[in-house]
Amino acid sequence: MMFFILAGVFMGVQLELDGTKLVVDTAADIRWQWIYIGTAVVFFFQLLRPVFQKTMKNVSGPKFILPAIDGSTVKQKLFLIALLVIAVAWPFMVSRGTVDIATLTMIYIILGLGLNVVVGLSGLLVLGYGGFYAIGAYTFALLNHYYGLGFWTCLPLAGLVSAAAGFLLGFPVLRLRGDYLAIVTLGFGEIVRILLLNNTEITGGPNGISQIPKPTLFGLEFSRSAREGGWDTFSNFFGVKYDPSDRVIFLYLVALLLVVLSLFVINRLLRMPLGRAWEALREDEIACRSLGLSPTRIKLTAFTISAAFAGFAGTLFAARQGFVSPESFTFAESAFVLAIVVLGGMGSQFAVILAAVLLVVSRELMR
Repeated sequence: MMFFILAGVFMGVQLELDGTKLVVDTAADIRWQWIYIGTAVVFFFQLLRPVFQKTMKNVSGPKFILPAIDGSTVKQKLFLIALLVIAVAWPFMVSRGTVDIATLTMIYIILGLGLNVVVGLSGLLVLGYGGFYAIGAYTFALLNHYYGLGFWTCLPLAGLVSAAAGFLLGFPVLRLRGDYLAIVTLGFGEIVRILLLNNTEITGGPNGISQIPKPTLFGLEFSRSAREGGWDTFSNFFGVKYDPSDRVIFLYLVALLLVVLSLFVINRLLRMPLGRAWEALREDEIACRSLGLSPTRIKLTAFTISAAFAGFAGTLFAARQGFVSPESFTFAESAFVLAIVVLGGMGSQFAVILAAVLLVVSRELMR
C-alpha cells in the first residue's frame, strides 16, 4: 500500500484543496498499469523474501564484483576505445533532449568521480560537496559577468578556486573523524549557499546570475549571430546551415572530454604513491600513522583534489544552464552525489559511472 501511494505521487497523483475538501488530481498521461505492476512486484517480493533469503544462504558461489576497467590489458583498451567512439557518435543519432540529459549525466559523473576520491578512496564522509560545486559554478558566472571571461578561461580558474576552498577548509576540519567531519562539511555547504543567497550586490542573491555563455570552438560561437565583440559563428565560418542542436551536441562533447580527462587523472593518481596512501588511510589510519605517513596531509590532498573536480563540474553546469542561483546547490545535491558514490560501490570508478547514469536518467524520466 505504501508503494502504491508513493508511486502514485511520482507518476502524477497528488492531493489538492478544493474549497474545504481534498480531491485527488492526476496527470493526463498517468499510466496506472505500471503502478499496479510495480505494487504487485513489491508485494510478492516482500511476501516471499524469507524464502529467497533462505535459498540464497544455501547457494554458494563466487561473488559478483565489477571489474576495474583501467586499460591495463589489450582487451580493456579495445573496449575503452570502442566505448569512446560510440559515445562520440551517439549524440548525432538521437534527439536534442536526449543529448541534454546525457550532458547532465556527464556533469554528475564528474561529481561522482571527484567525491569518490575523498569518500571511496580515502574513507572520509563528506556531506557538503555541493558547496565546492557552487563555488565552481559561481566562479565562472562572476568572472564572466564582471570581467567578460569565457568558458575555457574560467574552467581552470574555477577548479583552482574550488581546490583552494577545499584546502582552506581541510586544515581545521580534517583532524576530525566520522560523524563530526560529516557535520562540519554539511555546515560548510549550507554556509556557502546562504552566503550566495544573502550577498545580493555581488551574486544577485536569489535572482542569481543569468546570460552565462556556452563554450566556443576556438572562438567560434554556436549561435545564429555572434555576440558583440565576438569573432564569428560556427555556421558562418564553415558555411553550413545553422542548427540549434549543434550547441547542445558541442556541450555534450565538452562534457565527455572532461569525463575522459577526469578518469585519466584519477587513474594516474591511483598508480602513484599518493593513491596508495589514500587506500592505506581508508583501511587503517593507525597503521598508516605507524608507517610514518601523515594522515592529515593525505586527507588534505584528497580533499583538495576532490574539490577541484567539483569546480570543473560547476563550470560545466553553469554553461549548460546559462543561469545559476543558490537554489541549485542545496543539500539535496550533495546527498544525490553521495548516493551515486555509495550505490556504485565506494572506490570503483566504473561502478560510479554506472550509478550516475542510472540515477540521473531515472530522475529525469520521473519529472
